[in-house]
Amino acid sequence: MVQNDVHRSDSIVLSPQRIHEAQANMKRYVSEGLIKKQIFREEIFNVFMDNSNESLEMSRYLSDKSDLWTIVTAYYSMFYISNAVLLKLGFKIEEKIPHKIAADAMIVLVRNKLKDSLFKDYEDAQNEALAGIKADTLLEEFDLERKKRGLFQYETTRSEKHSKAQTSLKRAKNYVFEMKKLLKEIK
Repeated sequence: MVQNDVHRSDSIVLSPQRIHEAQANMKRYVSEGLIKKQIFREEIFNVFMDNSNESLEMSRYLSDKSDLWTIVTAYYSMFYISNAVLLKLGFKIEEKIPHKIAADAMIVLVRNKLKDSLFKDYEDAQNEALAGIKADTLLEEFDLERKKRGLFQYETTRSEKHSKAQTSLKRAKNYVFEMKKLLKEIK
C-alpha cells in the first residue's frame, strides 16, 4: 500500500483515514513527550529556514546530476520548513522519529491554517473547497516524499528514478513556497 502511495502521480489528497491516523498519533506523541510546546526562538527558526533554503538550492543543483540526492535534498527542504512552521506555532519535535512526527503534526496543527491561507488566494467563497483540496494536497505530498525517500534507494529501478526525482523537486519548490507564505501570516 505504501509503495502505491509513494509512486502515484495523479491528484493527491489526504484521506480521512490519514487525518484520523495523524490525530491519534499526535495524542501519543504529546503524551510521550515526542513533541512539546516551545517558546519561539528566532535563532532556531533561522536555522530551520536556512537549512530549508540550502536543501532546496542543492536539490535544484543536483537535479541533473543525481536522482537520489535530488530526492533527499528536496525532501529535507520540506522537512526543515515544516519544523520552522511548527516552531512558529509554538511546537518543537524531539529527536525520536522526527520525520513521522513532522508529517503528522503538519496535518493536525497546520492543515486548517494552510486552508485559510490558501483561501485568500482565491477570489470568491465558491472556491473555498479548492483551497482545502490544495492544502490537503500539499500536506499529502510532504508525507509521500517522506515515504519515498526511504523506499527510493532500495526499490526503484534506474529508469524510474529520474522522473521521480523531478517530481520531488517540483513538490518541494511548491511546498516551500506555500509554507513561506503561511509563515508570514502566523503571528
